[in-house]
Amino acid sequence: MEAHPAYRRILLKLSGEALMGEQSFGIDERVVAQIASEIVEVHRMGVQTAIVIGGGNIIRGLAASHRGIDRVTGDHMGMLATVINALALQDALEKKGAPTRVQTAIEIRAVAEPLIRRRALRHLDKGRIVIFAAGTGNPYFTTDSAAALRAAEINAELLLKATRVDGVYTADPRRDPRAVLLADVSYQQVLERDLRIMDAAAISLCRDNALPIAIFNLGVAGNIRRVVCGERVGSVVSSTAAP
Repeated sequence: MEAHPAYRRILLKLSGEALMGEQSFGIDERVVAQIASEIVEVHRMGVQTAIVIGGGNIIRGLAASHRGIDRVTGDHMGMLATVINALALQDALEKKGAPTRVQTAIEIRAVAEPLIRRRALRHLDKGRIVIFAAGTGNPYFTTDSAAALRAAEINAELLLKATRVDGVYTADPRRDPRAVLLADVSYQQVLERDLRIMDAAAISLCRDNALPIAIFNLGVAGNIRRVVCGERVGSVVSSTAAP
């Protein structure tokens, strides 16, 4: 039976670490190609797709500041790392025939478009995948916050947060064997329990805009499609979860 998407427009948040596979640093082209295949599958179903990507596989601004680099400088370095990742993903997507545009919150006109909301919406309406890079363009904000912001700006119906675990747990399942998977969670529960699936600013922004968040394991092939088709995969953070 042919699957049908449950959403018209989505935003997918990818961590930089997702691109490095089993490596300790950098970009694994085979992993990027696999992620691109899953994104293209959803895109070909007619789902308008935007992406925000992190830069942790190259450098994190906060981590750099702990090593002595000025925090603002470190954050700008991290933003530039996300541009590198966005270009790598764009290349993989276009090799699979998907028209793609990269927009950056820091202007780098030689390699990508500046962030212009109306242009991004036009690209989505034209069937192009839009990758938002350079975070919010401001220091002290994470790419999770950027994902929530861009999702709200483009009126996305769902924010997909791809992770290395199966969803939202009561604790880190990689460290605590007693951790329990929570299928449905409210924004308030995430904040009150400090579940740390995204930073507080991102969760608050999603709450204020009634934007549901799907948390799922990127390592399971086909999960992006399953979530987009409305299957219960991982966890959902929303305002309708039982207290």
